[in-house]
Amino acid sequence: MILENKELKEVENRLIQEKSRRMFERYQTVYLHLLGYSNQQIASIIRRSDRTVRTYIQHYRESGLDGLQIQSPPGRSERLTEEQQTQLKKTIMESIPHEVGFSAKFNWTLELICEFIQREFEQSYSLRGASKLMHRLNMSYTKPTYTLAAADEEKQKEFVEKTFPGLKKLR
Repeated sequence: MILENKELKEVENRLIQEKSRRMFERYQTVYLHLLGYSNQQIASIIRRSDRTVRTYIQHYRESGLDGLQIQSPPGRSERLTEEQQTQLKKTIMESIPHEVGFSAKFNWTLELICEFIQREFEQSYSLRGASKLMHRLNMSYTKPTYTLAAADEEKQKEFVEKTFPGLKKLR
């Protein structure tokens, strides 16, 4: 009886502190179970199946309250190996698309990244998939900006003279 009181107090404390509705439901299931409610009664109260209630109680019996924690779903395995991901990140960070075989492309886009992955690693990615991959690689999209501070003044002058020959006369 004393052990049960201690368990009830522990579950009560978790119920009071819990912010997640799903975890609250799991703690509530255990709480009602410890109070002596049947699985069918608990299922009716929390509006879940009898099977779900049995699963929660089984997890509790095996691992205590910590066994009720919601596990992240395993999801699909990654299509690119860690080595390929490292190579992709290095390529994007250290070269422009033109340098790796794309014609007249100076900025990486998700479309180009998808094409590069398909060409180099023979894996097909959607734009959304490529976006998620970039996020996992801690890369974010920023609009490229050109700064004159980093530009070579002589090359800039030569470019302006070739591109706009009459510009000098207008100044």
